[in-house]
Amino acid sequence: MRQVTFSISMLLIAASAALAKNPTTLGRVEKLDPAFDAIVDSTAKIEVLASGFTWTEGPVWVEDDRGGHLLFSDIPRNSIFRWSEKGGTELFMSPSGYTGATYYGLEPGSNGLTLDPQGRLTACEHGDRRISVLTKGGGKRTLVDNYKGKRLNSPNDLVFHSSGSIFFTDPPYGLPDRESDPRRELDFCGVYRLDTDGTLTLVSKALERPNGIGLSPDEKTLYVAQSDPANPIWMAFPVNQDKSLGKGKVLFDGKKFMQEFPGLPDGLAVSQDGTIFGSGPGGIYVISPNGKLLGRLITGGRTSNCTFGPKGKTLYITADSFLCRIKLK
Repeated sequence: MRQVTFSISMLLIAASAALAKNPTTLGRVEKLDPAFDAIVDSTAKIEVLASGFTWTEGPVWVEDDRGGHLLFSDIPRNSIFRWSEKGGTELFMSPSGYTGATYYGLEPGSNGLTLDPQGRLTACEHGDRRISVLTKGGGKRTLVDNYKGKRLNSPNDLVFHSSGSIFFTDPPYGLPDRESDPRRELDFCGVYRLDTDGTLTLVSKALERPNGIGLSPDEKTLYVAQSDPANPIWMAFPVNQDKSLGKGKVLFDGKKFMQEFPGLPDGLAVSQDGTIFGSGPGGIYVISPNGKLLGRLITGGRTSNCTFGPKGKTLYITADSFLCRIKLK
């Protein structure tokens, strides 16, 4: 096992080094509204930083004394990788989402990653069906793994509220047989809030396949992407004062774009001005807070997630087997 992991890491480092010497790009930038000019330059390119992964997901930027680095999941490999400008790509953690002793499907690893208020890595783990936090001593703590005594499906993505509460989604994608898996204990896919005292509250089960999740800068709106082929939408839920959710509305419907590119609404990131960057068919969809599509960052393939780099001037994108970035204004 160690030898295999080491070999994978070495191959990725070599691939990353080659890309650093010969930078490559993919896709294109598509402007659909004049407001897009203030977000992305028309000449900006989607740079490929590293490749050779199985399915990249859950990117998060981490500040450090060496200029910062990006952590991201490779779900099928049950691993988290680290990328930095200076160090390229290296294996950060394996296993990342499943610690069992038997085969556990095609997507056992960690998915969404973020940092808690203390700067600790917090992860949605498919195989172990929990949300965990990596402590400074190196071990993990389980934050939540069940709802009313029934195991969660497979936590997918998460976002912290300023109070320390976590909003997260729980579709069945990490279960070996997904929605029909005999290990499944809940008969719905929920959106939850985990409070700092450990209380878990189901805030919505209105969506068949909730996936990516994010909060508006003022925390008055919770955005949830739905990766349901029959209803591929981004939803906006009002957040009440007690952090419960009001009735949601469809922010944007991506169904017509499925005829053009592969993929579904997946992970998302919200900028400081409230603009939503949501992965969808063929790339990243840049959507205003009122639901207007301003433009697209087209990778041309299945695109899973994105996150902002330092000062919000870089968008890192996980797209199929690639790790990419594009400069923002």
